[in-house]
Amino acid sequence: MRILYGVQATGNGHITRARVMAPALEKEGVEVDYLFSGREPEKLFNMEPFGDYQCRRGLTFYMQGSKVDHWKTFTKNNVFQLLRDIRALDLTGYDLVITDFEPVTAWAAKLKGVNSVGVAHQYAFLHDLPDKKSGPLLKAQVKSFAPADIPIGLHWDRFDQNICPPLIQKPLFSPSLIENKVVVYLPHDDLETMMPIFKQCSQAHFFIYSSVDQPLDQGNCHIRPFSRMGFQQDLSDCEGVICNSGFGLLSEALQYGKKIMTLPQKGQAEQESNAEVLEILGLGRVVAALDCQKIGAWLESPQPEPFYIPDVATPLAKWIKAGCNVSIENLIEETWLAQPSYVTA
Repeated sequence: MRILYGVQATGNGHITRARVMAPALEKEGVEVDYLFSGREPEKLFNMEPFGDYQCRRGLTFYMQGSKVDHWKTFTKNNVFQLLRDIRALDLTGYDLVITDFEPVTAWAAKLKGVNSVGVAHQYAFLHDLPDKKSGPLLKAQVKSFAPADIPIGLHWDRFDQNICPPLIQKPLFSPSLIENKVVVYLPHDDLETMMPIFKQCSQAHFFIYSSVDQPLDQGNCHIRPFSRMGFQQDLSDCEGVICNSGFGLLSEALQYGKKIMTLPQKGQAEQESNAEVLEILGLGRVVAALDCQKIGAWLESPQPEPFYIPDVATPLAKWIKAGCNVSIENLIEETWLAQPSYVTA
């Protein structure tokens, strides 16, 4: 069996899901080629699991701080290049296309008659979620951005529908706790704006992941360059995480049992929905802006237990290997009953 696996590389969560699926598919003896779009190739990192992967321009959001810049997003995305890439993509010899909300592979499969499966958090918006954002407009956007014959959505709850648990990497480190250690991942926010606020919160130490070349320590602010391994180490032993509302990082923080303070990116309906659902489920705190008093009160709140996340990759890979013949209802049931991706002490 040969598969083309398309990954939307705008957010690290999509790439992380592919990293989880890669060994599971390899174990089933499935031959997989990978295609990434939505990020400049030179900005991709830790890509060893994907072998000789392809890149396309695709589509992406452009940000101004933690707010979507709609004008830049409209003017800088090249729809004509997208159409050329879709038409030119050769799907000869592929039995199936998997798309993690990646538009080039998704539309190429649809137009060229190749069966496709969508595996992404975004496909959960095709169902009825308990928030106010995931309505008809968002459903239409998901269908038009990266269509799939069989869309499989991922979320923190089934909501009595055919939704899978999060598909995330199991922890690289054992969960532990250093009180008042806070990991900050707000990659689109300006350091000079954030740091005065964090410095006011003198009781805490903030490990801020940002686009810098070398680590830098300034009082209780510890600035760190982007690093998957370094970030996971800090995430494993911190007390809490301050971040935007991307599904992948929120899921990892929940898995480690960390407090969450989240600032959804304004104008990004997916993140606004994630934040609202997180709060509805009682799993985190949503704020519109950073504030020292709010951070202090949040750190005083009780420490949550690690959130149970099953091993989704194994049953999903087996289902794909078997030709996607088992009903989606039975697959979903199996994923929620699977063993956890790790066992707490």
